[in-house]
Amino acid sequence: MEKGNTKQEIIEAALDLFSAQGFEATSVSQIAGAVGIRKASLYSHFENKQAVLDALVQEVLKQYEERSLFASENWEKDAGNLPQTSDASVKMIQEQIRYIIHDPYISKARKMLVIEQFRNPELAKLQTKQNYSDVMRYFTGLVKCLIHQGVLAEDNPEIMAAQFCLPISAWINLCDREPERESEVMELVEKHIRQFFKVYQPNV
Repeated sequence: MEKGNTKQEIIEAALDLFSAQGFEATSVSQIAGAVGIRKASLYSHFENKQAVLDALVQEVLKQYEERSLFASENWEKDAGNLPQTSDASVKMIQEQIRYIIHDPYISKARKMLVIEQFRNPELAKLQTKQNYSDVMRYFTGLVKCLIHQGVLAEDNPEIMAAQFCLPISAWINLCDREPERESEVMELVEKHIRQFFKVYQPNV
């Protein structure tokens, strides 16, 4: 087996374990055993367990930047492709929710961050960035753009963004705990978005 493949297997095994039982409760021996290698062999790839976590976080950030809608920094340049209607918004948000819930890497990484957010200051910052700051920034920008284009009535865009996205974040967390409720959540998301556009439709 190539060294690069083994290194990736170590990262993936660590993610499985960290997302289920946390960083502190996971031993290097457990990670090595999950990969099917000796503990000494793991140390030929990573100096220690912290180095495994550091590599894992970098991989999570890479996946997040490449695939998460909310990581986008260029929504202003791409304003013409932003959802202009409740129908388009429902489709966009539901697709993103399915990605967040079902992508194995992102799903497990999110659960790891939930476990570690009160233990590890760096992971706490990452949790805040991915699950609050970036989401609010994206939706505040989206709302500002839609107000400017006359799609939504003018009001406080940050409060509007919070009203739009924070219930959706709560429903994603619900799906993490109770995955059997995904259909219910998707229906709630659709109703929520349609009502948001109705409430903030501009006066004509």
